[in-house]
Amino acid sequence: MNSNFQILVATNEHIIFAKQIAEEMASSAKARGTGIAKRSAEYIASKISEGKAVISLDENSEWAGFCYIETWEHGKYVANSGLIIAPQYRHSGLARKVKKRIFELSHEKYPNSKIFGLTTGLAVMKINSDLGYVPVTYSELTNDDEFWKGCESCVNHPILMSKGRKNCLCTAMLFDATKPQIKKEEHGHISFLDYVRRSKFFKKFKLLQRMIFFILNANG
Repeated sequence: MNSNFQILVATNEHIIFAKQIAEEMASSAKARGTGIAKRSAEYIASKISEGKAVISLDENSEWAGFCYIETWEHGKYVANSGLIIAPQYRHSGLARKVKKRIFELSHEKYPNSKIFGLTTGLAVMKINSDLGYVPVTYSELTNDDEFWKGCESCVNHPILMSKGRKNCLCTAMLFDATKPQIKKEEHGHISFLDYVRRSKFFKKFKLLQRMIFFILNANG
């Protein structure tokens, strides 16, 4: 497995890969049977031209990975979208490296923005969690209709609309640079899933405490 990848901010010389990247995004989503907002080669090219994309190249200077930045509400919200890895390089750890670089680029360009993402993949959730994202409700995401319009090409769009855009099959995750972030050492080296499970258990425990307190006081 090739490990000699370049990971850099995409420039106009990389527009030649836009069509391949767009086609791989579409075919990958179809193979997984999960939803993804469809993006054209022209749209991918525009993100590259704007300096809002990260590309990974292999030792033969062919594209190996890609991700881009979208902004909403005049930069108040930023999304790292379209993360895609070429099939031959999946499960190599490259996705994590590309995601980390696009996250850094988002900070460089929009230091005070809230960075968010919607995903159905546990691997992406784990990467996001390691970067400091936390699961949130859809109400904490942008209200910009243009963002939600991008979900129209998703196979799960009817579910989203039936729920009034309040939830869907994707998990919403948010990194808010204005709030203190949870440090890994605060909860040791537990896995992301264990951390989520413990958080849910803690919430249930606190709810049970309040119920017991109410019952005792009502009978007192």
